[in-house]
Amino acid sequence: MKAFIAAVMLATSVAACGPRQVEVGSAPATVAEVAVNVTNNLSEPVNVYARVNGEDMFLGQVGGGSAMSLPVKGISTGTTVELRAARMSDKYTYSKSGVVLSGTYLWQVP
Repeated sequence: MKAFIAAVMLATSVAACGPRQVEVGSAPATVAEVAVNVTNNLSEPVNVYARVNGEDMFLGQVGGGSAMSLPVKGISTGTTVELRAARMSDKYTYSKSGVVLSGTYLWQVP
């Protein structure tokens, strides 16, 4: 019986210590990050959007009299967008079209 148990233990240890399949790959490609630095010269906050292919992408809200860097996620460097800033009180918008995003773009409202 001891011989049988020893044989089973030996068989399982050999199987457990056998070769294993390993997958080796490289890190995922990094996407260059683009951002818009918005300086809001108004006394009230604005919601900032980037219009890409006819669809608005909400970037964030910038308080009145302040500046903020808003990352533009999911858009690659070199993409042309229209930036829009909408006032909270009356939804009046300020816009800048033909903006090519590359690195960090500086924009002052108004």
